[in-house]
Amino acid sequence: MIMSKLNEKEILTKLKENGSWTYKDSMLKRVFIFSNFIDAFKFMTLIALEADRMDHHPEWSNVYNKVKVNLVTHEVSGVTEKDFILAKSMDEVANMILSNDKEL
Repeated sequence: MIMSKLNEKEILTKLKENGSWTYKDSMLKRVFIFSNFIDAFKFMTLIALEADRMDHHPEWSNVYNKVKVNLVTHEVSGVTEKDFILAKSMDEVANMILSNDKEL
């Protein structure tokens, strides 16, 4: 299912609900920082499974404990609700990993 491209006002309104993401170059962007490479890789593995289920794959890169993410829906050359859904999943998984790390 292809979703409608959101306009900039809609995107900025949605970003107010989640201040951890930014909007730049027609994409949602965020850098996740974990304690170590294993946690960063765990995050990417869990999100890869979710992204594949959604048929919505992020543009991302990993260097040691950092995962840089760009979300865009290529079919519409912009941000859609699908990007916000995946962003929320990423936030939840990252928070789970980070909170488990603090408990160890």
